[in-house]
Amino acid sequence: MPLEITGHTGLTGLLGSPVAHSISPSMHNEAFRQLGLDYVYLCFDVNTEELPKAVEGLKMMKVRGFNLTMPNKNLMAELCDKLSPASEISGAVNTVVNDNGILTGHTTDGMGFMLALKDEGYDIIGKKMTLFGAGGVATAMLVQAALDGVSEISVFSIHDQFFERAEKIVKNLNERTQCKVRLFDFDDDTVLRKEISESFIITNGTSVGMAPKTDACILKDSSYFRKDQIVFDAIYNPEETRLLTLAKEAGCKTCNGLYMLLYQGAEAFRLWTGKEMPVEIVKEKYFKR
Repeated sequence: MPLEITGHTGLTGLLGSPVAHSISPSMHNEAFRQLGLDYVYLCFDVNTEELPKAVEGLKMMKVRGFNLTMPNKNLMAELCDKLSPASEISGAVNTVVNDNGILTGHTTDGMGFMLALKDEGYDIIGKKMTLFGAGGVATAMLVQAALDGVSEISVFSIHDQFFERAEKIVKNLNERTQCKVRLFDFDDDTVLRKEISESFIITNGTSVGMAPKTDACILKDSSYFRKDQIVFDAIYNPEETRLLTLAKEAGCKTCNGLYMLLYQGAEAFRLWTGKEMPVEIVKEKYFKR
């Protein structure tokens, strides 16, 4: 049945810029329909300058919750009344729950990463991971993996605007979790090869290789990998990045970020409704590989 708006319909949505391309409305509205929940999910093109006023408006309208995408995730952490442990450490929020005017910020991207691996049959708890990147997506993956029990994470980043923040997050994780986290400069190829060779899983949390620049790759060739490692790329467009192609050539198991997108949304859905998203139905309709 089509989604029917009533005077009781609860509002959820996405704040960011741009947002017109987002699959989130299709995903969440399908889940609402399947479970017979009187909610609707809409997209709002809101940039960082407009975000504080938009959030105040949504709070006054008593919306149940909303998602954030770029460029709003970091500022939203400052606008919330409470933060989940992962959001507190990362300084980013992609999901807000409104409980009678009290806004609690969560970051579900990292949960999406861990659940996507589980969906593929991969267990990385107690294992070592090498992670490329220190931006928003990479940080969410880093923090959740450390909180969930990955034993060791080697993070490689260029010296950009995220490096200093990454140093603070790494220090925080080493103090608050049992995970051994280290931050390295991407320019040190000898260390890069060593850390990759010792890792159970290699994860790309950067945008290198994303469409339309599909020829780009964060590694030069397949010699960095050893057979039977897992290589995960948070990018899902294209479906197979140059990095994943190199990994397959080396005999690695590979996984893209499509189901990470699905499961981060499923976790947001659970936080808002208290119910599990009908993931298999949503996956079949919108996330077929």
